[in-house]
Order: sequence, then structure tokens, then C-alpha cells
Amino acid sequence: MQINFAIMGRRQAKILIPAVLSFVLFSGCNFRRMESLPKNILVTAVISDPRTFNPILANETSSTDVLDPIFAGLTRLNLFTFKVEPGLAESWTVSSDRKVITMKLRKHVHFSDGEPFSADDVLFTFKVIYSPDVLSSYRDLFTINGKQVKVEKLDNHTVRFILPVPFYPFLESLSIPVLPEHVLQRPLLGNVFEKTWNIVTAPDHIVGLGPYTMTDYVPSQYIIFKANPYYYEKDGEGVQLPYIEKRAMLIVQNQDAQYVKFISGETDIYSPRPQEVSMLESMSKKRGFIVKNIGLDTGILFVSFNRNPRHYIKDGKIDPRYKWFTNINFLKAVAHSIDKQGIINDVYRGYGEPAVSFIPRSVPVYHLNMTDYAYNLDEARALLKKAGFHWNNGMLYDSSGNRVEFDFFTNSGNEQRERIAAIITSDLAKLGMKVNYKPLDFNTIVEKLTTNFNWDCMLIALTGGYEPHNGANVLLSNGMLHLWDPREHTPATKWEAEIDRLMMRGAEEYNREKRALYYKKVQKILHDELPLIPVVRQYDFVAYTDKLENYRPTVFGNYRPEMMRLKQ
Repeated sequence: MQINFAIMGRRQAKILIPAVLSFVLFSGCNFRRMESLPKNILVTAVISDPRTFNPILANETSSTDVLDPIFAGLTRLNLFTFKVEPGLAESWTVSSDRKVITMKLRKHVHFSDGEPFSADDVLFTFKVIYSPDVLSSYRDLFTINGKQVKVEKLDNHTVRFILPVPFYPFLESLSIPVLPEHVLQRPLLGNVFEKTWNIVTAPDHIVGLGPYTMTDYVPSQYIIFKANPYYYEKDGEGVQLPYIEKRAMLIVQNQDAQYVKFISGETDIYSPRPQEVSMLESMSKKRGFIVKNIGLDTGILFVSFNRNPRHYIKDGKIDPRYKWFTNINFLKAVAHSIDKQGIINDVYRGYGEPAVSFIPRSVPVYHLNMTDYAYNLDEARALLKKAGFHWNNGMLYDSSGNRVEFDFFTNSGNEQRERIAAIITSDLAKLGMKVNYKPLDFNTIVEKLTTNFNWDCMLIALTGGYEPHNGANVLLSNGMLHLWDPREHTPATKWEAEIDRLMMRGAEEYNREKRALYYKKVQKILHDELPLIPVVRQYDFVAYTDKLENYRPTVFGNYRPEMMRLKQ
């Protein structure tokens, strides 16, 4: 999972693994198409400036959107059949006990700097993932029952993975970026890996195996890519991929500007807001673009309260907010105070539905139907009273006489999310809560959630996908994106311990119907304990130039972006 999703900016070229933080937005700058630019260039827009150029450290789509075209994995997921396909690995065999996977790597493959790719690079990638000096969410995906996967080199183009137990998601998870040992070994040994490939690194120093290389990065303006001349894939006729020679990603911080840039022909792909869909459809033929409804978003927009004792318990004193945010009746009261249908009607123009389960109904095999917390302020007040809260002059107090007041964050610049946050703030105020609404830029939000943990309440989103275990870095108690209390040494609650157990059992089970039972139990626990209070899921639309061919957007991502063409 990731934190919200986008098409070419909201849900980039593939299902990101693992979950990353994101927000749905694109932005504007002074970059324009010019006659000096080649005609064969695809211009899109991204959420904001990246926070890192290191794919192993990226936890948010502002970074992963930029890095996806530069790197490649051993496998990839077909977003239509949901079968795992060869990537850098051309074939593999699985032992009868499903604990040993032997992979044959493609030969004559080179990194973007011309250096050869080999089994050593695969071993090095896992060495980085498991390094105690590197804080990476990928470790959550590849830690199975508390144990690491053993990776062996059989020869330069053969690797063997030995799993502690059968692990169903393993092949799909091998779509992670493969790193160049010859570039990054010294920083890892020197304990400076986390400072390597940061955003001040020269773009041409970022070395990968993907279809593109980065050539230019101007903060708050744009990023330019060119086709990787060493990219390993060719089409059926032997033509070198990618077809599109250059790509530009604009960094735009206002949705209105993003819309204008698309309809004026400055960008080629845009994820429209609901209020823009009908207008775009009416002008599409004249302006030369296509508007498509690709389905219900797989991600989830939610409200979450910080339960991190490191933030609220200091010098033996417990901040009263910690007691509120861990009180299940307080959380249920908040859930009953969110007018989801009102949000859908007002913000999404009807293009959405209430989010109830952590796994969307677009993944029917794993989705669990549950009764939602209906919008009911009277029920919310009854639950607060049951939890020991009381009112004085319309203001809410806890049993110790503390006024209920907290900060509420979401990312600024996203009109939809800001409007939703304002609606929720208003309804919580009706319950007597003093909510200090504070929109912040996206990267500051990410820092609060992943680094300094200085927050009370957050409206944010997680990206979704087909495989439930891809959310392990959120759902496991020791996960990097276990937002409400990250990287717990031991599960803080019995229900978190139970989720840990169910996630591992689900990952070990190869029968799809049986493994679905484990993930449905996880959804039920999340629904009952409310570490994340789901809000809505919207229908995803995409608008794109009719000159773009082989563009195959889905709610899970854009399949095989290296195959896209631009008609001249």
C-alpha cells in the first residue's frame, strides 16, 4: 500500500510496493512546451517535489512517481490478469515445499551507466533492505515470521531465495527496484547510504535499470527524463523500448493551474476532479483528448489519530490527548460524526462511495462487506458521554476537566482534501471539540508521519493494490508506516498482535479462498478498533491526449508505460 494513488501523478506506472504516502494533486510552473523541445516528449505532472532520489527510502508518491521510470525489478504484475510476469528475471522455478525459488536472470543487461547487471546486484539490494542502518519499508515486506529471506548466488545470472515458510506474495514483491552494487556499496559500508542519492544529487548520477534516466531537476518546476539507451527490453519486432524518447514531469502546486495546463495542451495526461469531468467531456473532441472513467479508487482516504506514546508520554506525564485517542468510544464518536454521503455529494459530485473496509470492493476476493458507522451526531454524543466526557457551555471536556482540543492536519493545495477537512472540522465542532485545522505542504506532512511524529489527527490517504500483503508496512505493528504508532518493538495491543498473526498466516497460505479469510478478519479488527477511520473512495477519471497510444490506465496503475507511443 501507499498513501494515495494516481494516474501519472496520482497513480503512477505500476502498483507501488510497499505502501507510500501520497496526496492527490498536481501542480503548475512556468515550464511550457517550446519549439526547441523534441516532439516525441510526454509531459505529465507530479504531486510535489520529491523528498529523495533513493528508491529504497521513498515512502511517498512525491518521490516514487519520479523514481518509477528509472528503476526495474525482477518481476512485474500484470494489472489485467494479476499474474506475475518476468522482468529482470526471465524465468524461475519453485520447489515443491514452496520455500525455495530459483531465478534465472536476463543476460546482457546493463545499468544506465553501462555497467553490467548480475546476481551480485540482487544480493546487494537485499543486503540494503536488511541493513539495520537503513530505515526502509521494504524490510516489512521481506521479513517473514520475524525472519529474513536467505539470498544465494549460484552463478552470475542465477539466484536462489530460501524462505523461512511458504510466502504467497513473494514473487510479486520482487518487483522492487534492483540497486547497482558498484555505485552504492561504498555508501552502505560507510554508513552514509541514507544520505546518498538525495535531492541535491546530480540527476545523471542516479543509476538504474528502468526505461528512463533523469537528466534535469529544477526544484518546484520540472524533472526531465530521457530514454535509457541500455534498457533491456525490446518489442516483438526488436525495436528498443521505451518508444517515447523523453518525458517531462511538471511540479505544480495548484489544481486549477494543472487543469489549465492540460486543456491548453501543455500536459498530456491529467486526473480530473469530479467537477471537471463533464466540462472535459464536452470539450474533448474539439481539444483532442479522451476522458475515461477507470473505476473506483483502490486506495482509502481516512482520518487517523496519533497513538504514539513517544509523543504523548514524557517525564512520566501522560498527555490527556493520548487517553482520548486510545479510547474506542471517542474514536467511534468521531466515526459517527463524518458525513460521508455529504462529502461525496458536495466534494465529489456524486462520483464516489463511502469507504468502510480497508480493502476496496474492487478486490472482491479479499474485500469484506461491513456495516458502516452511520453519520449520527446524537450517537456520537452518547458515545462521548459513555467514555466519561461532558459538556460545559457547549464545549467538550474529559473526566479530568481537560478541554478537548487538538490539531488536525492535511496536505495544503489539494482543494478536495481541504474541503473534506473543513467539513469534518465543522462536524467535530458540533460535538464541542476545538479542532485546530492546519493544512501543511505534503512533504511536511510526510515528515510528521514518518520522522518526528509530531501530530494529533491527520486526514491522509493510502494507495491500494490487489495484494493485501503489500500493506504490511502499515498493518504490521513494527511497520514503517504503522501510522498511529510506527515501528513498535512489540505490539502495543492485543488486536495489533492479532493483525500481525493474521497477516503472516495470510501470506503463508496459497489457497486464495483460505487466505482471504485471514485478510477479512484483519479488516474486521480495523473496523472495530479504528486506528484508521475510513472516509470515502472516489471514482477515478483520467483525461489524456488522443495522440497517446498504448496507454493502459487502471485503478491499480498504468500497465507497461514503456510501451506508450505519441503519434507525430
